[in-house]
Amino acid sequence: MTDSLEKLTNLSIKRALISVSDKSGVVDLANALYRKNIEIISTGGTANALRNAGIPVTDVTEITQFPECLDGRVKTLHPMIHGGILGRPEIEEHAKTLLSLNIQPIQLVVVNLYPFQQAVSDKPDDLEHAVENIDIGGPAMVRAAAKNFENVCILTSPAQYDTFLKELMQHGVVSGPTRASLAQNAFRLTAEYDSRIAGHLDNFVSGSHSGDISPSDSLTIQEPLYQSLRYGENPHQAAGVYGDPSRFINCFHGKDLSYNNYLDIDAALQLGADFQDSEEALCAIFKHNLPCGVALGADNKEAWEKAFSTDTVSPFGGIVLFNRTVDKQTAEAVDKIFTEIILAPDFEAGALELLTKKANRRLIRIKKWSDPAAQVIRSITGGYLQQQSDSGFESESRNVVTKKQPDENQLKTLEFAWKVVKHVKSNAIVYARDCQTIGIGTGQPNRVDSSRFAVRKARHFGHSLEGSVIASDAFFPFADGVEEAAKAGATAVIQPGGSIRDTEVIEKSDEYGLVMLFTGNRHFRH
Repeated sequence: MTDSLEKLTNLSIKRALISVSDKSGVVDLANALYRKNIEIISTGGTANALRNAGIPVTDVTEITQFPECLDGRVKTLHPMIHGGILGRPEIEEHAKTLLSLNIQPIQLVVVNLYPFQQAVSDKPDDLEHAVENIDIGGPAMVRAAAKNFENVCILTSPAQYDTFLKELMQHGVVSGPTRASLAQNAFRLTAEYDSRIAGHLDNFVSGSHSGDISPSDSLTIQEPLYQSLRYGENPHQAAGVYGDPSRFINCFHGKDLSYNNYLDIDAALQLGADFQDSEEALCAIFKHNLPCGVALGADNKEAWEKAFSTDTVSPFGGIVLFNRTVDKQTAEAVDKIFTEIILAPDFEAGALELLTKKANRRLIRIKKWSDPAAQVIRSITGGYLQQQSDSGFESESRNVVTKKQPDENQLKTLEFAWKVVKHVKSNAIVYARDCQTIGIGTGQPNRVDSSRFAVRKARHFGHSLEGSVIASDAFFPFADGVEEAAKAGATAVIQPGGSIRDTEVIEKSDEYGLVMLFTGNRHFRH
């Protein structure tokens, strides 16, 4: 192998092997190769597609003299194929072996892999379906061709075809640097592919389906660059987005999303996902990755007015999420202030006509809610932290621990506040009334300060706390937090419970005539 890519010789192509799951553009590619008198070897559905287009194809079985077998699991795994890909004719011993075994070199391999990720997304709990969609022959050919990039060119995506053909048609050969770059992409593809398989099998091997939570022995993250960003949280920080946010959102109007935009959008989608089954309209307003107003209403406009009234200052320049199609009346209400981003499942024509007048405003269609099974990864000094996402409330109980029982409205609003408090930075306190936040206390070093902050905010914006309910993301370590809530006017509390002083807290609640529910689960968000 030469020491420098620039020293690699140009590659003439005489034989190509084409076997693809994604057949986009493959007929045009094969037709161009055929016009240059390049022999085309192919398999199964790809061979049929090329023949139907009038392109002569040699079946792999003609090369191997061995039939496809085991439901197609074995077709290209043969020395006549892999010898042709891996052989290095410039080495005398290789040349002699290829000649003695009548193995003809293959200079171009065009392969993309079974769509494993799509398959498991369709049937996430079907292990047999997942296993059957693990590609073996494809990655083997991709890796073989990438390893021997000195003598082989590897194409793994339809997006590469046009650039490849332009170089081949213009120069009649493919350069060494081009082949090396394509090989690098190929190895990234197989690494990502294997990582996705291992990650999916973790769901079964680790026992997460049976409730047993255990971390993997190693952490591998393989995601393609989705978009380079102008900068990160601050202008002097370089940044990029990896993965595929387009599976969840479509930003169809306004400037490209920034690093901070993506953080805010993620926070909003996470909250929205917890209300996705709500029969009422949801409006959630976020600023700097935190909710500053959340409400349910009979329609979008009512939900907006209730959420906005929580805090009429912070929403300026913030982002707004709806769980229903935005109508013109709602758009007119939201348009009275500047909002940087509006997310919704869709927008009516009248709403779009109004909202698109502001070029700086981003409009986003929600294609699907956040995946509740996603893992959370954060970098720390010296490594990474990994955990399962804090998803759902199915494992929680709802135990009334006080003498007083909740009425129907209290219970409904307690459930609403409990969902919201999960998305507030701990120590988190949410005051709510009639499924509307009226005071949010976030990120304070103690729970009493968070409660006082929420009370102060509520009163500042003209909300009476009489008859309100309160949600706390973790237990009250002392009875003083409950006492503060009662004095502010709260009548009901929802919290995880679990403090060594739970008895004191319950007694204090009974003393003030409060309703208190224990859920059994806390929702810290650091």
